[in-house]
Amino acid sequence: MPAPKNAMEIFRLLDKSNCRDCGEKTCLAFAGAVFQGHRKIEECPKLKPSEIEQFAGSSAGGPSIEDNREAHLEAMKQEIRKIDLVAVAERTGGRFENGRLILKILGKDFSVDARGNIMSDIHVNPWVAAPFFDYVLNGEGVAPTGQWVSFRELKDGKDRYPLFQKRCEEAMKRVADIYTDLFDDIVHLFSGRQVERQFQSDISVVLHPLPKVPVMICYWRPDEGIGSSLNVFFDQTADRNLDIGSVFSLGAGMALMFQKLALRHGFVEAG
Repeated sequence: MPAPKNAMEIFRLLDKSNCRDCGEKTCLAFAGAVFQGHRKIEECPKLKPSEIEQFAGSSAGGPSIEDNREAHLEAMKQEIRKIDLVAVAERTGGRFENGRLILKILGKDFSVDARGNIMSDIHVNPWVAAPFFDYVLNGEGVAPTGQWVSFRELKDGKDRYPLFQKRCEEAMKRVADIYTDLFDDIVHLFSGRQVERQFQSDISVVLHPLPKVPVMICYWRPDEGIGSSLNVFFDQTADRNLDIGSVFSLGAGMALMFQKLALRHGFVEAG
């Protein structure tokens, strides 16, 4: 059988029970991992041998889940329709008002109704929407501990760290290198807070892209022959409130947002 065109072809084959026996949080997450070549279809314990044969060995080499974002988001919207948003509010650190679950995203209200329709005080970028849905649907609601770790220390983060470093940390550092004052302003525009003394750098801030998923950004200016550096840290509970793909999207998405803000201020090099 030809290789699947996207993760949704694999997802349709699954029983959608989200049993987690495969080790992934949801059937949708498992389908994405199979399509990207990180998992094998036979690792689903619910599939029959005849179903496994349809896709075995044909998953790798296709485009990533990002290339099929629209279908992915639509599937997540369908899942939103099955849950009780009132019950979800407490777990996610949000509130339920006027038929909508409202969460603070970088200090701004971001809400979803029972049909999966999103409203926001800010532009609804795909990098926000997918992690938002994942957080609402699958997050355990674990409170942050204040123990900071790098992306590679999160579950399944090690293999993806080189790309995360390129799309998030290096991209943010370019903005900070070009116009440090603007970067300092940017990270404080979104309800950031100062970090604990032991984590302080030239610019240090904690942002909340999701209520229970804080992100710490630490930037050091160049000094006496030592180049600048920037590191992004997550609370050690991040991989219990989001899958690693959503954590990646948050980091890369914030970097893209910082770049666009810099461009608006005329700093072309930041792009």
